[in-house]
Amino acid sequence: MPLVLATTTPGEPELFASLQGEGPSAGKPCAFVRLSRCNLACQWCDTAYTWRFTGDNRPHRSGLDYERRANQVTLSEEDTAARIAALGKPRLVVTGGEPLLQGAALARMLAMLPGVRVEVETNGTVAPHPALDPLIAQYNVSPKLAHSGNPADLALVPERLAHWAAEPRAFFKFVVAEPADVGEVLELARRYEIPRERIYLMAEGTDPATLAERERWLAQLCLAENLTLSKRLHIELYGDTRGT
Repeated sequence: MPLVLATTTPGEPELFASLQGEGPSAGKPCAFVRLSRCNLACQWCDTAYTWRFTGDNRPHRSGLDYERRANQVTLSEEDTAARIAALGKPRLVVTGGEPLLQGAALARMLAMLPGVRVEVETNGTVAPHPALDPLIAQYNVSPKLAHSGNPADLALVPERLAHWAAEPRAFFKFVVAEPADVGEVLELARRYEIPRERIYLMAEGTDPATLAERERWLAQLCLAENLTLSKRLHIELYGDTRGT
């Protein structure tokens, strides 16, 4: 079964080398593969081209939709693994969309990359495929808060949050747009007993000026609550562009 990838330009899969921009591995050189399709719809999503295809009326603040054939491409598991190996990086970040929707095919592809440390970026609502889970070194779990626009019963699934809170490979990365969002994070941390040392708070924004403005007050909240501030290093370095 092939993998369904996002594209950088029509027909070109979004598969590239860069520095990890967010979370506990920020600044580390990585290979990246961005898979297409998502089960949620964040109104501020910066990769809406992975899910908001023509005819999809789920809300997004841009109002844009994307032609599927130009923004989605299929690659065999073998071809995907070969392209990742050719990048020559010791760490692979699998992102999306929601990568765990393609867990079985992803597991078969990763089995062809022994020795590569694999991180998966997930919204936390989908259980890892049993064949995939042993291949993953780190999960970057980003549960979506109320300001994402997703209904809580879809975005904050109790059994999944409990699973990730108990999983030592899982780090939580919450997108924060205003100070009140941090209260929601603290309540989730209390309810699911998420260790604070595994919680990262990251400002929402797709330009350096917005991020800098929000990080000023977010840094103070991280200090007060003993949480970790995550930058969006790739935005500062490359802007809001595909393949970076």
